[in-house]
Amino acid sequence: MTAHANELAVHVRGLRKRYGDVTAVDGIDLGIRRGEVFGLLGPNGAGKSTTVEILQGNRSRDAGDVSVLGSDPSTGTRAWRSRVGIVWQDESAPAELTVRETVRHFARYYARPRDPDEVIGLVGLEEKAGSRIKALSGGQRRRLDVALGVIGDPELLLLDEPTTGFDPGARRRFWDLIRKLSAEGTTILLTTHYLEEAEALAHRLAVIAKGQVVAEGEPATLRDRYGTEATVQWTEPDGTQGREHTGTPTRTIAGLMRRFDGEIPGLRVSRPTLEDVYLRLTGQEAAP
Repeated sequence: MTAHANELAVHVRGLRKRYGDVTAVDGIDLGIRRGEVFGLLGPNGAGKSTTVEILQGNRSRDAGDVSVLGSDPSTGTRAWRSRVGIVWQDESAPAELTVRETVRHFARYYARPRDPDEVIGLVGLEEKAGSRIKALSGGQRRRLDVALGVIGDPELLLLDEPTTGFDPGARRRFWDLIRKLSAEGTTILLTTHYLEEAEALAHRLAVIAKGQVVAEGEPATLRDRYGTEATVQWTEPDGTQGREHTGTPTRTIAGLMRRFDGEIPGLRVSRPTLEDVYLRLTGQEAAP
């Protein structure tokens, strides 16, 4: 590892993992800065969850160098594990306990946990604090999983599809929680299928396809670098819709202004979204 690696919460080089004849992770390189929110995007089977499991120390690797908070997760101590929070895709809480009992129980595993009642409030479960977990909805159970991930006040928080099952209101409340944790200095690795979520929260993104990182950068940078041409639309005098795909939309608009002597009826300019870029990078772009 280089001196630059000391500035990183996560430093990965040449990470590989196979399951029999299937290569799940094929030479991934990642560098996640301390205090940033980093989004990991990719279709099912791309290698996201395997990568997160290796970073957390729950999965062995076949090759590569991995440093998480300055340690190799494959030999992480109990003290190191207490610095890493994780929210898995699968639920982990016992069904017979109440929300409050569960959060307080998990808090005892840590030397300096957050206040359990504060955490219950952060995930929006105040009214369900006395309810048994088996009586919660799927979205409420997912919020409890998030609470258990942050109760230890981790330096690094690994979130694997954390908002699956959330209604829009709960998802927005979760976004506020992530922003709060980030502002406090927590480093966050987020995997998600919600492109709006990734764009709203992540400082930087990496797109994985077939076990490899195919693009990395800030959301706006990825849109500019990998986006297709802009689309200019307008309304013709006979009411039909005109449309042009172009890499120089300003020039197209200038030509339309001359045609229409100034005001362009129904003018609309749209640029590639992060979803457009994601579908293109992962080979899921629809044929024209």
